[in-house]
Amino acid sequence: MGDANDDLQPPARLRALTSWQANKVSTVGARMTARHMPLTARSDFAVLAALEEYGALSQADLGRRLGLDRNDVSGIVTRLQTGGHIERQADPGDRRRNLVTINQAGRRYLEEIQRGADDAQADLLSGLDADERRQLHALLAKTLDAHKPEPA
Repeated sequence: MGDANDDLQPPARLRALTSWQANKVSTVGARMTARHMPLTARSDFAVLAALEEYGALSQADLGRRLGLDRNDVSGIVTRLQTGGHIERQADPGDRRRNLVTINQAGRRYLEEIQRGADDAQADLLSGLDADERRQLHALLAKTLDAHKPEPA
């Protein structure tokens, strides 16, 4: 037997699987994110980032873009509206649906929670230098681009 730390290692066959490694990194990343961002801020971040990038969206479109259930989107949107970070109004083209837009308070809040997200990423990737971080990001993006998103 090796030292005590070797006794705690998963089998080499598992460690050799990229999917296993990606899953473990995801778990560590979620732990780092939880340290830097409250749970509600994580979903707020996703919705506000989508609204900032794509402009006004229906709640259904938000759900599709983010892979979230419509009931979850409704709760997040309600929380953000109550907090004064977004505006929700009837779609002039289809009064049955709501359009959601980010406002100035929402942009400020997005910048605030972006700092938490950045801190979490810095912790997660602390073992990599800047070039390795860029390379990892590019390879993960390329891998994800090769697979079509599945509907939520």
